[in-house]
Amino acid sequence: MSFIPDLGTILAFAAASVVLIITPGPDMALLLSRTVNYGRAHGIMTALGSNVGILTHSALVAFGISVLIVAAPMAFLALKIAGALYLIWLAVQAVLFGGGLRISEAEGKTPSVWQSFAAGIMINLLNPKVVLFFITFLPQFVDHGDPAAAQKLFFLGGEFALIYLPSCILLMLLAERIALLFRTSKWVAKVLNYSFAAVFAGFAAIILTAQAKHA
Repeated sequence: MSFIPDLGTILAFAAASVVLIITPGPDMALLLSRTVNYGRAHGIMTALGSNVGILTHSALVAFGISVLIVAAPMAFLALKIAGALYLIWLAVQAVLFGGGLRISEAEGKTPSVWQSFAAGIMINLLNPKVVLFFITFLPQFVDHGDPAAAQKLFFLGGEFALIYLPSCILLMLLAERIALLFRTSKWVAKVLNYSFAAVFAGFAAIILTAQAKHA
C-alpha cells in the first residue's frame, strides 16, 4: 500500500507529534473550559471537533490548498483576524456573560453538545498556527518526489489525530477533577474564568503575530 509511510517514519512522526500536542494551545484551553463547565460529554465533543479541524487541515495540506492560503498575504491575514476574533469572543464570554467558560452554577444558557463540537472545529480551523504547523512540519516526513506524497501526508495527518485524541481524553479527566475541587467556590470560579479569558486573549495576540514567511 503505497500511501502508508515506512515504519521508521511513522514512529518518528509519532514521537514528534506527542511533543507538539502537549504544548499548550487554544484548543486545549477550550477543551479544559468546556469540560470543567459542562461535563464529560461536552469535553468529548469538543475533542472530536478539534480532531475534525486537524483532519481538515491535513486534507488541505495534502491537496496544496493551505500552501496557497499562506502564500497569499490577504488570505492569510483574513485567517489570522478571524481566528483572533473568535478567541477574543470566547474571552468576552468568560468575563461578561459566563458563557462557555462558566464553572459555577451561575445563570446562563448551557450550550448543546453539538455547539461544543462546532467550537472544537472552529478553534483549530481558524488557527493559522495550525496551518503553519502542517505546512512546515508534516511535509518533512514525506519525500516531495514521491508520487503518493499527498496520500502519505493525509495518512500522517490521521496519525496525528489518533495521537491527539487520547491526549484530549487525559486532559478532560484532569478537568473533571478541577471541576470537583472548585465548583463550590464562587471566588475560585471567578478567578478561573478570568484566567481562561486571559489565556484566550493571549492566544489571540499570538495568532495575530503568526508570520507566513516562516512556512
